[in-house]
Amino acid sequence: MKRLRMGLVGTGSWASATHAPALAAHPDVEISGIWGRRPDATAELASAHATTAYADVDALFAASDAVAFAVPPDVQAPLATRAAAAGCHLLLDKPVATTAAAARDLAAAAEGAGVASVVFFTLRFAGPTSAWVAEQAATEGWFAGRADWYGSFYAADGTSPFSSPWRARRGGLWDVGPHALSVLLPVLGDVTGVTAAAGKADLVHLILRHGTGASSTAALSLSTPAKASGVTVELRGEAGTVRMPTGGGALDAFHRALDALVESARSGRPHACDVRFGLRVTEILALAEEQLPAG
Repeated sequence: MKRLRMGLVGTGSWASATHAPALAAHPDVEISGIWGRRPDATAELASAHATTAYADVDALFAASDAVAFAVPPDVQAPLATRAAAAGCHLLLDKPVATTAAAARDLAAAAEGAGVASVVFFTLRFAGPTSAWVAEQAATEGWFAGRADWYGSFYAADGTSPFSSPWRARRGGLWDVGPHALSVLLPVLGDVTGVTAAAGKADLVHLILRHGTGASSTAALSLSTPAKASGVTVELRGEAGTVRMPTGGGALDAFHRALDALVESARSGRPHACDVRFGLRVTEILALAEEQLPAG
């Protein structure tokens, strides 16, 4: 079968280190071009991968069968909505948007155009963690869970490659919150109630009720002191207590996400991490945000 012509939107650190190399290496994908908000960076990244630098994003969509996004969520949502309307399959970053309304518009556009979509929730595609989530989702009798994301990688002085205005503005709730929900929901069921409370700096605590009757908690931060940082996902139930393993690089995980999009585009079968799941995650985070103090 012919390779999927895939465009890339974005030229930042994720696009350069993960998205573009994975697209270039994938046997079922041909990079159709790159568009970014900085023309110089767009030209440099396009040259590195022997593809076209586009000044007009709609021209990139017209030249592509699918588009991968590596831009902030508030930039991604309206552009991806336009890409779907142009008939492009979507490989989206998390969160798909930072408002429920924008996420609903995107999901409606994808459904209306009949395009495939995959949201790159890293842990759902990294080998060890994706296998663990699948195993726990097939196990019954879960009583409670917790997902603690105490990140320290955000540097306000801009020294971290992950520093960005949108992370500084939205904090751990929106950046690592999607990771927590991406592993809790498949195992414990959809969220039927959420309570949120603010901690120090950007720390947010969530208490979640799930459709299975189980409950969970989440602690979400990007600004934890380095010596106190760490990630823990733990489940308790009739099978005992289990913890999510670590391991699996972002590049390998993104390659698996590409596999999933190619398969969904060719088969017409939706993926579990499609834009509708991305919408649900956004809705839950938006409900939590409403309960927090402004700013």
